[in-house]
Amino acid sequence: MNKNNNDMKKVLSPLVFIMVILLGCNNGNHKYDASGTFEATETIISAEANGKIMTLTVNEGDVLEAGEQLGYIDSTQLHLTKLQLLQSQKAILSGKPDIKAQLEALQRELENALSDKKRIENLVKGDVASQKQLDDATTRIAVIEARIAAQKSALTTTTTTLSEQSQTIAVQLAQVEDQLKKCKIINPIQGTVLATYAQPYEMISAGRPIYKIADLSAINLKAYISSDQFINVKLGQTVKVLVDAQEGGVKTYEGTVEWIKNI
Repeated sequence: MNKNNNDMKKVLSPLVFIMVILLGCNNGNHKYDASGTFEATETIISAEANGKIMTLTVNEGDVLEAGEQLGYIDSTQLHLTKLQLLQSQKAILSGKPDIKAQLEALQRELENALSDKKRIENLVKGDVASQKQLDDATTRIAVIEARIAAQKSALTTTTTTLSEQSQTIAVQLAQVEDQLKKCKIINPIQGTVLATYAQPYEMISAGRPIYKIADLSAINLKAYISSDQFINVKLGQTVKVLVDAQEGGVKTYEGTVEWIKNI
């Protein structure tokens, strides 16, 4: 049954059904059919990192919102590792060659060779230059083109290698970022703190409990009924829940049977 303002809907089992009525009978003036206990889903929040708890602001009875940061675990070494990786990545990327700039001289040499060939072709047509001169010009062009292709291949290989090294550093940075994130103690669900297990400045390890929390706005009422009553209880059935009021007497809430188990 979920409690929202003054309208509390409880989740009832056959046990729940009995429990509900029983709770309302504490004053002796009401009849009841069953007895039981209220239950909430409890969640133990554990540390996700190793180290000293630098701050922790959580106490029993605190009502917390989901996503609320309650403290953090010392992350100095992780920050230093992150800085080191960033510097390494910067050094790797600075070694990337400028392919266009490094090929510019050969491109100009090729343009000159092509211009010379064209000039020699015109001279050959006028019987001023020999065929050998034209063949030499053609060979020169082929040699320059081969040099350009070889250097371009070498520069591309170097660029690819450095990019892969940079990507490896990026993966390591992502791992460190994830570890830094886990150093923050973030409350994952809305609820009330039921118990605390750690204090500021304590050393803690991943998996060790920090506190226990439960959402008390949505609790279950588990009640027990007799075998004679069992046949009269059905899923979805509406029942009355009588709960002692702080000012005395009882309050009546409406519940729905959502789970039945024969024990």
